[in-house]
Amino acid sequence: MAPDAEREAVRVACRQLAPVIGDLDANRRITREAVREAVDAGARIVVLPELATSGYVFESPDEARACAEPAGGPTLAGWAEAAGGDAVVVGGFCELGDDGALYNSAAVVDGSGVLAVYRKIHLWDREQLFFEPGRACAPVLETRAGRIGVAVCYDLWFPEIARGLALGGAELIALPANFPRFPRPEERPMEVTLAMAAAHVNHLFLAICDRCGPERGVDWVGGSVVCDEQGWPLAGPPADFGPGLLVADCDLSRARDKAWNERNDLLGDRRPELYPATRSS
Repeated sequence: MAPDAEREAVRVACRQLAPVIGDLDANRRITREAVREAVDAGARIVVLPELATSGYVFESPDEARACAEPAGGPTLAGWAEAAGGDAVVVGGFCELGDDGALYNSAAVVDGSGVLAVYRKIHLWDREQLFFEPGRACAPVLETRAGRIGVAVCYDLWFPEIARGLALGGAELIALPANFPRFPRPEERPMEVTLAMAAAHVNHLFLAICDRCGPERGVDWVGGSVVCDEQGWPLAGPPADFGPGLLVADCDLSRARDKAWNERNDLLGDRRPELYPATRSS
């Protein structure tokens, strides 16, 4: 990564799309084309949805296993090829682990190959029927495009995740998501509001890539958004919450200064010695 003095705004892209449930070949093609589309638009950080390689609404553990692929498989290799020499891709995939278990994972990939795999810690609803929860902290990676923190969907509902990534030096959180749609007032989706709040209270950029397209009776929010370090949306959600490419130019260096004013600093003002210890109950 270039020294701070030489850094420029980084173009971040989220490609909201509709995976085809159970069709690995189709999803391999769709996601590879999505990465190429984003790179052609000048993106250096590309975010794809959660479980973009498989679809989400599995009918059985056997179907989920049939959709799984190791990190060294052809899908992530295709993302690396499409990323070329300058882009970093963060996307969700149904991972077959070396231990034989299935994980709802996000891969971080550049032209050199797979940089990291994060296994979702907080599993939502029926995900618990198919996946093992991750057992490693959400990571912060020093990449050619910036310091990227990684989380997946339901992780956003746990403030500890975003705060931990901020404390770890993340300038941007990339979060693949599949937000199921529930009845709501005709206002901004709560998921977008939550993203704005997480970006604001941690003073970092946040790029969420949701999915669209009905799947086995489930509709999706379609709430992809890129927020700046103050929490204001720079791009998204897409028109009609449908498929589309969001792009936003982000000066990630702005996320490093956590000062609100001359007297207050977001991280410096923390009083962890006075906060309740984490309890299991």
